[in-house]
Amino acid sequence: MSNSDQIQRFMFEHHDIRGELVGLDEAYQAVINKHDYADSVKILLGEWMAAASLLSQILKFEGSVILQARGAEGIGLLMAECTHKQQIRAIAQVNGDVTTTSIKELFGAGHLVITIQPSKGSRYQGIVPMDSDSLAECLEHYFQQSEQLPTRIWLQADRKRAAGLFLQKLPTEQDATDSEKEESDNQWQHAVTLADTIKAEELLNLDNETILHRLYHEEDIRLFDIEDIEFHCTCSRERTAESIKTVGKEELLSILEEEPEIKVTCQFCNETYRFDQVDVIALFEGTHSGEGQNSQDGSVH
Repeated sequence: MSNSDQIQRFMFEHHDIRGELVGLDEAYQAVINKHDYADSVKILLGEWMAAASLLSQILKFEGSVILQARGAEGIGLLMAECTHKQQIRAIAQVNGDVTTTSIKELFGAGHLVITIQPSKGSRYQGIVPMDSDSLAECLEHYFQQSEQLPTRIWLQADRKRAAGLFLQKLPTEQDATDSEKEESDNQWQHAVTLADTIKAEELLNLDNETILHRLYHEEDIRLFDIEDIEFHCTCSRERTAESIKTVGKEELLSILEEEPEIKVTCQFCNETYRFDQVDVIALFEGTHSGEGQNSQDGSVH
């Protein structure tokens, strides 16, 4: 059985190599079932979610990793976000027929934007040309440019599950001899060559220990604790209220002269927040109205 909605780090005990394995099931379904996506879009979302989860493991602080790209035709926006707590969400804004999963064909001259967003402090953004066919290749280029660490990534999705494998070569000791550096490079190439043999169905359906045994049964691998992954949207009535507040009081009241309420639906989770005239006036007066409701249970917010 596969490791569903879990991520696990591992290390090669005698080599300068670290890795991660991720499997997504319910969290993936929570994303693709909220919209009527084409199969190719579902596969892309699965790969992006797996990648976001893998990258979140390199965070050394509380925060999130966001992968985002904009296209002109087919897919206007593709985005996945994962926090250090392995809370994940993703979305695709589709504006035409999407029949391919080739990043190069879909986004052409576009760029992949990788945002590291700490809970406190300034964010960091890396930008990578999307001139490769796969997201994995784009991310490998990112690591080569930003961290200058050899990195390989394998991503798979099949509309039911998504999975990923991450390998990264760590720096050798500063006082390492030339022969030791050469040996380290050879070990890395050997690890990558073996990982390249993994089949999509193996990565998607086997548990982590079985995958690692099949690939590296002659190596000593240290497994770290498994972390659970869950779909989680960060939207709230309060955040939505602050967003519509930027429209301005007069404009909002003008809209309410034509409509009984203003409805704002989160594109990630389909939660709808409703604001009537009392809510809008209270918003600008700095008070909280008891009229506001969400769409699911009618509970007062």
